[in-house]
Amino acid sequence: MLLVLAAAVFALQQAHEHQAPPASSALVEVAKRAPLVRAGIGEAHDTIGTTSKEAQALYDRGLAYLHSYWWLEAARCFNQALRLDPRLAIAHAQLSLAYTELNASAASSESLAQARAMASSVSDHDRRHVDLRAAQAAAEAAGAWNAGAQSAFRAALDEAIVKYPGDEEFLLLRGLAESPDPAERGQGSVAGSVPYFQKAAARAPAHFAAHHYLTHAYENTGRIQEALAEGATYAKMAANVPHARHMHGHNLRRVGRIDDAIAEFLAADTLESSYFAGERIPAEYDWHYQHNIDLLATSYQYIGQMKKAEALFKRSFAIPSSLAVQEYNKREWPVFLLARGRASEAFDAAAVMASHRSPIVSAAGHVMIGHAKLALGDFKAAADEANIALRLMRATPLGAGIVANALQQLQGEFLLRTGQREKAQPMLKELVKKVRAAPGPDAWSQALFTVESIARAARDTGDWELAAWTANEMMDHDPNYAGSQYALALAAEHQGDRAKAAAAMALAKQYWKNADPDAAIK
Repeated sequence: MLLVLAAAVFALQQAHEHQAPPASSALVEVAKRAPLVRAGIGEAHDTIGTTSKEAQALYDRGLAYLHSYWWLEAARCFNQALRLDPRLAIAHAQLSLAYTELNASAASSESLAQARAMASSVSDHDRRHVDLRAAQAAAEAAGAWNAGAQSAFRAALDEAIVKYPGDEEFLLLRGLAESPDPAERGQGSVAGSVPYFQKAAARAPAHFAAHHYLTHAYENTGRIQEALAEGATYAKMAANVPHARHMHGHNLRRVGRIDDAIAEFLAADTLESSYFAGERIPAEYDWHYQHNIDLLATSYQYIGQMKKAEALFKRSFAIPSSLAVQEYNKREWPVFLLARGRASEAFDAAAVMASHRSPIVSAAGHVMIGHAKLALGDFKAAADEANIALRLMRATPLGAGIVANALQQLQGEFLLRTGQREKAQPMLKELVKKVRAAPGPDAWSQALFTVESIARAARDTGDWELAAWTANEMMDHDPNYAGSQYALALAAEHQGDRAKAAAAMALAKQYWKNADPDAAIK
């Protein structure tokens, strides 16, 4: 019944308009404000059919913002370009993409309709971009399971590249289209995307976009050193773009440079906070702000600075979002509370999620309530919550896979805590393998804390075989984390290997040398 994670995330994104409030009219009005000139956003350029130098410049700035997922600023630039040259069908097409990502579906549809209505009177280059945006939107509407729509989009891109071999934008789009997800904007880029991005970088070496997308592609294919290098280039070329700084932090964390990663996440937070204050824009209008806070919080958690982590998790949890994916990610707060042994508070936070209008967000909340009830020793209530979550998932099968791992963990730990070790072990070991195999930097971080939670449950229930196995998995996943060394030390001590235990515990203390005085690895 459960679907693979990548497809489930896509389904949740596609369904968010029906599960969370759509973008407000106030947000759309902000998207129509004239943009300010901002330095350090990186360069992008595509020659379009306008005689207005100002409109061309604004279109290029809009492209730069699109390639950094700064959707609101992209929309402002395209709207301003259209005020200067109302005949720019291609700007309407790009505006439709920005509005889609802002969850402003009505505005997106209107912009695309205007682009198509004007397409017959523009240049072949601009018309192809309009047609490609229409093909992309059709593939998005058809969904990830309609391979024909995505194939048609790729074929149209291939034809455009033959006609315009030097056009960087067509190459970038073709790289994005390698993903099976037609709503993909680069975060899920695959190995097949890399040659297109490399060609784009060679065509326009002064432009940053290919380096951004290559960072994602290398992350997703396990080529972390290459991702680190591309991310550093992106951060240098677009130093005042929050996502550029955030991206570099991704891979600094992966190679054990946690302090440097925190510095990049802090830089992104400072840029975003200054932007909101300076332009009087609500934080909830920018999806990236909350996402960056989440990674900064888990980074502080990683080094044992729990007070800072807690303040950030609270801030993130309080930010409303019209995106169901963002609302789902709020589970990080109850997960943190459970890790700190605060099950009653975790229950309260999870109950907020359980009341959400999205059945998938609600299912995630019920799973987290189940975990809280397990920690409190109320096994019947935990089982009831798992069943509620399962019913919600079955009622919404297209998005259910995103909750599948959390539910499997709840089921496995329920079996473990109710003395059914022979059933619990294979279920939890399978889960560990799945979460560790998930691509991307966010999944990598989440996997570490998931495996740590299972290791903690194994120790609590006296299953030292599972505790030792999960400790080794943590070490293989990230030996630079104090929690990995701590889990290994406890398992080694139980096995009577005092030397191994002492060495691992010494490393755990070293890695947590800047932890809060009252912090403890449990």
